[in-house]
Amino acid sequence: MAVTSIMTTDAEIKSKVGANVSTDVTEAMYDAWVLQEESVINVFIRINFSDLITAGLNADVAGIFSSAVSSRVARWAIMYDMSGYTSRAEAEDMVTQLRDDIQLIFSLLRDKKYTTFITKA
Repeated sequence: MAVTSIMTTDAEIKSKVGANVSTDVTEAMYDAWVLQEESVINVFIRINFSDLITAGLNADVAGIFSSAVSSRVARWAIMYDMSGYTSRAEAEDMVTQLRDDIQLIFSLLRDKKYTTFITKA
């Protein structure tokens, strides 16, 4: 897998989907999900962080976007086909943990003082 992304990496996504993710999930699917999730973040915050990251946003603050995108994409990959996991409960637990991570990040990004801090770092 070699995901095309501005905000995250394949290694981060792979670490979140685990070893049992379906082999039917294709690179094209990952690329499509990444693009969608990067767009969701930009629109949600109303700042084009994709451009800021490309322009050289500090890595120590840009990591929050990598975590959000990789968690959201990992959820799609796990939910695509849960049959490879040791149980459906295992896959659902992973999805729940990723959802909790996403909710925390989005609650931070919703607050303008954090997005101002990120853009000025």
